[in-house]
Amino acid sequence: MKTSVNDMTAKALRDPASVLALSATQLDLLIRQARASMLLPRLGSRLQASACLAQLPAAVRAHFESTQVIARKQNQALHWEINRIQAALMGAVSEVILLKGAAYVMADLPAAHGRFFSDVDLLVAKAHLGAAEAALMLGGWISAHHDAYDQRYYRDWMHELPPMQHLTRQTVLDLHHTILPETARLHPDPQKLIAAAVSLPGHAGLKVLAPVDMLLHSATHLFHEGEFDKGLRDLSDLDILLRHFSGLDPDFWRKLSARAMELDLARPLFYALRYTTRILQTPVPPEALQEVSRHSPNRFTLRLMDTLYSRAFRPHHASCQDWLARPALLLLFIRSHWLKMPFPLLVRHLFHKAFISPKDAQI
Repeated sequence: MKTSVNDMTAKALRDPASVLALSATQLDLLIRQARASMLLPRLGSRLQASACLAQLPAAVRAHFESTQVIARKQNQALHWEINRIQAALMGAVSEVILLKGAAYVMADLPAAHGRFFSDVDLLVAKAHLGAAEAALMLGGWISAHHDAYDQRYYRDWMHELPPMQHLTRQTVLDLHHTILPETARLHPDPQKLIAAAVSLPGHAGLKVLAPVDMLLHSATHLFHEGEFDKGLRDLSDLDILLRHFSGLDPDFWRKLSARAMELDLARPLFYALRYTTRILQTPVPPEALQEVSRHSPNRFTLRLMDTLYSRAFRPHHASCQDWLARPALLLLFIRSHWLKMPFPLLVRHLFHKAFISPKDAQI
C-alpha cells in the first residue's frame, strides 16, 4: 500500500533505526507528526528499546522523554482510577471487564507502553447494567449527556451508556454491555466474551478479555469507528497485540480465525490483518492471511477501502494530507454510521442531529 511520502511516523514505528538518518528538519517534522497521532511516547519507547534514543540530539530526546513522563503519569493515574471504580462497584456487580487502553495498562501488556488514553472503558453483562450505573453515580460519576434524544440514542440503540464523568476528577468512563451497537450489522455475542474473560491477578472482580477476544475487539472498534484522529495509534495497538499474543501461543492464528467466525467478526479481522501488514509490516503467517481473505469484500469495495484507509492511517498532520484526505475521512464517517444502524434509523438519527438538536441547544 502506498502511503504519503511525508509520512515518517509509520516508517519510524516499523524501523526505529531509520530515525538516526534523519536531518534536524526531518526530525522536527517526525516529532510533529507523531505528536498529532498521539504516538510520540510510544515512538520514544521504541527508540529507547532499540538503543536509538540516546544517539539523537539532546533537544530531540527531550521531546520523547518528556512525553514518556506524561504517559507514565497517566498510567499511574489510571491505577488509582480503577481502584476508585472497584470501590464504587463493590457489592453492585461481581465482575467488571476492562477494555482497550485500561485493559492494556492493568494487564501490563506491551501495548500500554507509551500509550495515551482519554477514558476508561468497562464491560458488564446487560442484566447488571442498571446496578453498575447506579453504583457509579453514587461514587461520583454522572452522565455527560443530558439531552433526552442522546439518552435514548445510547440506551435503546448503542452498545454503551452515555459517557459518565466524575464530578471532581473529571475522568470519563464508558460503560459497555456489548462491543457493537445492538442495531449494527454484525452481532458478536457479549456472553461469549464475558464467559472467556481472564481475571487480573491482585484485582478481585476485575477481568480483561481473552487474548483473541481482545484483539478482535480492538479490530472491531477501529474498523467500525468514524473518527480517525487516533487511527494510526489504534492500528499500532493491533500490531503490538498481534506480535505479543502470537509470540506467546503457537496456535494463536488458528484460534484467532476460528473465534472471529464464531463471533461474526471475520470482516474486521480481515481489515486488521490487511492494514497492519501493509502499513506496519506486522509478521502474519501467509496461511493466516489466506484464511481471512475468504472474508474480503468484492474487488471494487476493497480498492475503495484501500484508498480510504491509506489516508485514515496517516498522521493527522498537514504534511501527510492530500486532496483526497478530507473526502476519505468523511466517507469513513458515513460508513461507520451505515454499519451501526439500519437505513431508516440512520436517516432519522442524522435528521435529528442536523436539524433538531441544534435548535434544542439554543433553547
